[in-house]
Amino acid sequence: MPARPHSPGAYPPGACPLDHLVLPTASLDVARARLVSLGFVVAPTGIHPFGTENCCVFLEDGTYLELLAVGNAQAAAKAVADGNVFVARDRAYRDSCGNEGFSALVLGTQNADADHARYVEAGLSAGDMLSFSRAFTDSAGNSDTASFKLAFASGTGATDAFLFACERINAPKVDRSALQVHANGATGIIEVVAVSTEPAEQHRLISIATRSPATGQGSSTALDLPNATLILLDPAAFETRFGIPAGAPSDLRFAAIVFSVGSADTVARLLAASSVEHDIRGDDIVVRPASGQGAAFVFQEKA
Repeated sequence: MPARPHSPGAYPPGACPLDHLVLPTASLDVARARLVSLGFVVAPTGIHPFGTENCCVFLEDGTYLELLAVGNAQAAAKAVADGNVFVARDRAYRDSCGNEGFSALVLGTQNADADHARYVEAGLSAGDMLSFSRAFTDSAGNSDTASFKLAFASGTGATDAFLFACERINAPKVDRSALQVHANGATGIIEVVAVSTEPAEQHRLISIATRSPATGQGSSTALDLPNATLILLDPAAFETRFGIPAGAPSDLRFAAIVFSVGSADTVARLLAASSVEHDIRGDDIVVRPASGQGAAFVFQEKA
């Protein structure tokens, strides 16, 4: 399957593309071991200049997972005191939900300043923008500097999720291809699934953040991004589809990621060999959340 273009400029005007997903974890070592057991290749650890650190799973379609931990608690505390929204929201999520979870959906953009202005005008800004750089290393040990500008959106009420736009000021000139070939055959993200006690109440926040209208009603609504679909389910609909209780009520909480794979049989054999419990529900192979894996991972065969 050829890679879909990753640059937001490669998509037609309109809805923002999915860039990556943020999954807080207590330990990158635990997260790395868990993801390897699920058949993923995990990139080397990246260090942020404000106390957090990550390890990422890069996919062929240009999206990726960011497993996020606190590496330097003192630096993170200073960042929160200085108004760093990224670190502050990570801390708030951990205080509310614990150290394992799925906190943010990140959208690609070519103009984070314009997105910030949209969020402010709509009364949905989560705070000041953030610009930063960090080193990036590929699987061969080659390094370059990655630079980003972020704009944050969040609704009001008891929400454990937020969205932000990510503009790449400098993209690392390193080869990611070896990091995108996974033993489980995952090539991309088909769906991001959120749970809400009132899905319709989240339409405005998500529609404005993604620049995509919501379709559907009642227990299930969908927003089509250029490279994935964001699904909002009520707790009962979530449990019906995935066989997993939705947990404590929340206005909005990200809960599951659906990956495209070349062969469901390959995934099932790999999970069995790694002694990873999983359920087969229709076309979905469902792996429940665990330490180092803060969301339900769902594998779906796609030709």
